[in-house]
Amino acid sequence: MSMSRTRERLVVIGGDAAGMSSASQARRLKGPDELEIVAFERGHFSSYSACGIPYWVGGDVSDRDRLIARTPEEHRARGIDLRMRTEITEIDVARCRVRARDADSGAETWTSYDKLVIATGARPIRPDLPGIHAPGVHGVQTLDDGQALLDTLASTEGRRAVVVGAGYIGVEMAEALINRGYEVTVVNRGSEPMATLDPDMGRLVRDAMEGLGITMVNDAAVTGILTKDGSRPAVRAVATDEAEYPADVVILGIGVRPESALAKAAGLPLGEHGGLLTDLAMRVRGHENIWAGGDCVEVLDLVAGRERHIALGTHANKHGQVIGTNAGGGYATFPGVVGTAVSKVCDLEIARTGLREKDARRAGLQYEVVVVESTSRAGYYPDAAPMTVKMLAERRTGRLLGVQIVGREGAAKRVDIAAVALTARMTVEEMTALDLGYAPPFSPVWDPVLVAARKAAAAVRKAPR
Repeated sequence: MSMSRTRERLVVIGGDAAGMSSASQARRLKGPDELEIVAFERGHFSSYSACGIPYWVGGDVSDRDRLIARTPEEHRARGIDLRMRTEITEIDVARCRVRARDADSGAETWTSYDKLVIATGARPIRPDLPGIHAPGVHGVQTLDDGQALLDTLASTEGRRAVVVGAGYIGVEMAEALINRGYEVTVVNRGSEPMATLDPDMGRLVRDAMEGLGITMVNDAAVTGILTKDGSRPAVRAVATDEAEYPADVVILGIGVRPESALAKAAGLPLGEHGGLLTDLAMRVRGHENIWAGGDCVEVLDLVAGRERHIALGTHANKHGQVIGTNAGGGYATFPGVVGTAVSKVCDLEIARTGLREKDARRAGLQYEVVVVESTSRAGYYPDAAPMTVKMLAERRTGRLLGVQIVGREGAAKRVDIAAVALTARMTVEEMTALDLGYAPPFSPVWDPVLVAARKAAAAVRKAPR
């Protein structure tokens, strides 16, 4: 009997963060003589930083290859059979096999597995609107997407860009296009940009965006993409009920959905957000030999106690480590997240972790909320910059529920203090005693997060029982 029939085979669907992290970790634990690893990626690139695409488009990252952590050749040299430009079109759970289609030849083949990893990622939301698939309308989720956008920018004479949506991708892409000399309009359904923040904190982001010369159109729903006449109609404007906004290129920054159509067709369990449901070991629920991770899964929110879909590279890489350890015969778990994320607009830093006010209300929590204005450094030290910190604490218990920070240099990473406190289920009273690093170049004597904790602790003490 040949070796290929005596050793186990691990099949991985998806060649980016979660997929290749799991393959690499499994390979560290088991050699090629024990475990065959076959991975499939439908795009042109493997193991890249999707989070870096806006900075590549904007020119902060000079070369596409700088976003690639490990090439297909490097994976193959480590004993992983990575097949590029090959899309999985079906998962046959009953027979433990997947059907693959070569993107260039169209040829289809079946590959059997003993263990399966689903890491299909997420796809940009494209509303079913007239003109949404016209040339010049771009989602930005994969390195292929980023290259397609840059190709459009290089071949388009006009310099007008419309970004639809003002979440992380929308805000970052708006800045990237401003940096490239485009006239940028952001059309946003919400009352303020960054719906991951409460509206009062989102207003600070809007002020910064308008300060960059970005035109913000809030409370506006896109009704269609208008195109030029011709055999290959290109985009010419974005329409809402109220107006038309001329555009030579359109970026969709509305958000993403889990890429879970394969899993759904295979009868695997999905959550209310469309992501795969797994246990703590990242096994797909009810399936001992199938794991899933990255942007195609839902994760447990440790603060709200409910499943959420959060598409972040940090989670995907952690999922991959856990999956690879378990698939390789070890043991690891992923307990959940507290919802930490950071971003920037020019030199304005934006951070959040835990619950917004509406999240707390939805979870049935009563809370106190405080907002403090402070500075990034001691007020007398050069270049001390303003910082706004918003903090939510549970009424009666004083447990920290969430923190949002908007400010200049040194603001965003302060959210990590709150992320640790949330994970440890600390109260705001306990936070006031945290022994944080202090020197005038780095912080006031009372760090802004601790100032907010003191104010929140006082609010909890005064709250009606």
